[in-house]
Order: sequence, then C-alpha cells, then structure tokens
Amino acid sequence: MRRWAGGFGAAAVLAGIAALAGCSGSPAQPGPVEVSRSACGDGWTAPQAGPQTLQVRNDAAVTMEIELVDPATGTVFGELEGVGPGTTRALPVNFGNGAYALRCAPEDGTPFVGPTVQVTGGADRPGPAVVPVTNADLLGPLKQYHAYVADGLGTLTGQATALAQAVRSGNRDAAQQAWLTAHLTYERLGAAYDAFGDSDGAINGTTAGLPSGAADPGFTGFHRLENGLWHNEAMPALGPVADQLDQAVQKLRTSFAAAQIDQNDLGLRAHEIMENTLQFELTGRTDYGSGSNLATARANLAGTRAVLDVLRPLLTTRFPGLKDLDAWIARTDHDLQAVAGKPLSALDRQQRQRINADVSELTERLAPVAAIAEPRRVS
Repeated sequence: MRRWAGGFGAAAVLAGIAALAGCSGSPAQPGPVEVSRSACGDGWTAPQAGPQTLQVRNDAAVTMEIELVDPATGTVFGELEGVGPGTTRALPVNFGNGAYALRCAPEDGTPFVGPTVQVTGGADRPGPAVVPVTNADLLGPLKQYHAYVADGLGTLTGQATALAQAVRSGNRDAAQQAWLTAHLTYERLGAAYDAFGDSDGAINGTTAGLPSGAADPGFTGFHRLENGLWHNEAMPALGPVADQLDQAVQKLRTSFAAAQIDQNDLGLRAHEIMENTLQFELTGRTDYGSGSNLATARANLAGTRAVLDVLRPLLTTRFPGLKDLDAWIARTDHDLQAVAGKPLSALDRQQRQRINADVSELTERLAPVAAIAEPRRVS
C-alpha cells in the first residue's frame, strides 16, 4: 500500500500544459469549435493574436483527446484530455504569430490533424511549445530506469538478509543501523512502486486503514520492524518479522525482472515522490520510532534525481526550467544534508520552515515534468 497522495492526475497534467502555453484568463472566441471522427476544427475561423479561450465541442460518439499544435512540427501549445461525447470544454490559449491546428485522437482510433489557421498581426509566440513525447521516445529511459531499480533491488536483498541476521543476533543497535540502511535503499526506488504490486504493501506498508493499528496482523515490513526495534519489543519476537521482510524483498527482486514500469509513471512519479515526501515524511506521519523522516526525505530526493537523469535527454530541449529545477534540487539536498541524522523534533522553527519551503517549491517545479513526459499519440 504505497502512500501516493493522488492529487496529481490528468487535471494537473492539463494545467501544466496550459502553463507552458503561457495562458491566462481570457475572453472566449464566439461559437464552439467542433471535432468529430471526420473533422477536427469545424467552425474555427482564423483567431486574433493574443489570449483567448476556445470552446471545443466533441460531436463524436467516443471520448477524444484534443491538442492545439503547430501543424509543421507537431509541437503542442495546449491540450484537452478525456473530452466525452457531446461535451464542450474550454481551452485557454495565447496566440502569437504563426500556424496552428487542432489534433484529434479518438480513444479507439488514429490521431489526425485538422485544417491550419494562420495568426498574423500580433507578437511572436509568447510561450514555449512542447514537442510531444511518444511511447517510442520513452523506451530508452524506461529500460535505463528498470536497470536502476533492478540494481537497487539487488543491493536491497543483501541488506534485508543482513537486517534479519542482525535481528536474530539480538543486537538491537546493530539491527537499528541495518534497518536504516535497507530502508533508505528502498526509498530511492520511488518511481517503480506501482510495478511492485502487492509487494510494496508487504515491504513498506503503514498502519493506515488497519483496524488494529500497529497490533494488526496486516502490519508488516519495514515500518512494523521499526516500531518494534525502537519501542523495545523483545528481539526474539521480531525475528519472524525480519524474516518475513527478507522473504518479501527476495520475492520482489525475482518478480521485478519480468515487470514493466508504466510509461506514464516516470514523469508523474518524479513529481509525486516529492509530493509524498512533503505530505508524509515532513509531517512525521510515517515515523514509527526511528526519527529517520529527514533521512528518508533525502533518499526520496535521490530517487527523484534518478528519474530526471533518465528523462534528461527528453527534457533538455522541451523544458526551459530544467536548469532552475536542477539548482533547486541541489539547494534542497544541501539543506537536508545540513540536518542529517536529526529527527524532525530536533529542528528549530527556522530549519523546519526552510526544509518545508525547499520541498514545497521543488514539488511545484517538478509539476511540468509530468506534463512534458506524458506519452502522446501523434499518428
């Protein structure tokens, strides 16, 4: 049971694209622009330059994805996802001089581009456009990230076995250190959790939703062991818990070899990893005694960096904010390193505010990555 906050879905992706298009509140163009299986942009006359809102109506009997594109290059200026049959949706745009067209993608058909309209008499295009990322573009990054996770799981299996041995030895201090080492390794693999299936709940589940809380038999894995190690539970009683965790990790390593990471997950998880860090780690909601939330936050940051590293070839030419994003990641890492080894409760007010501000701002700066890296059908 992974702790995804769930607040960053299609609506937020659409908002990210709108932001990239330089849009703001604007007057609507009179009359709807109509799309269907056979036409993409009926009723669209040459728009004037500047900000405005297109009202786009889907006359087809199927759901459509609709994008405003440069017909020559395919770059995207705005999009509407999941426009249902008979539905009219608003598409805010900011037109500069140049050629534009709508690209329509029926959910069960091939995308096609409508007629071109030409905008003149205004300024140059005011906002960056986004060259679509396709499924083929993501094959390389997905392969690289799968290898990164497989390597991490290889490391984790050895650490989980060492953790179980430390618990069995009865040495609580050694077991606590082994727990922290293994748990941070797992927390660096954040973009693959959906591919882990039920194993994630067995390995890193919390008490959320469990009727008996920490005493519930469904509470297993790292946090169950953390609760026992830091609350003086008898070491012999923790042996089976550690063994169960070790077995779950071994099972995951084996099953992941044939698992696939969803193509939508890379860009989306880069944002959600830090969103969950803000919601769960920096509030202490996942602290079961170790006081390691700040260390976990830094491990999550390393996991975000790993995602960005494999996406970087796609982002370099598509995301003007990448350099600033890198700088903010470096700032956040520096500030987390400065409080390394401390529990949240040991931070003074200024330190707490700075860490919260770092991660909040970083989460916002990561949002466009999800929009840009979302694979699109272009043919």
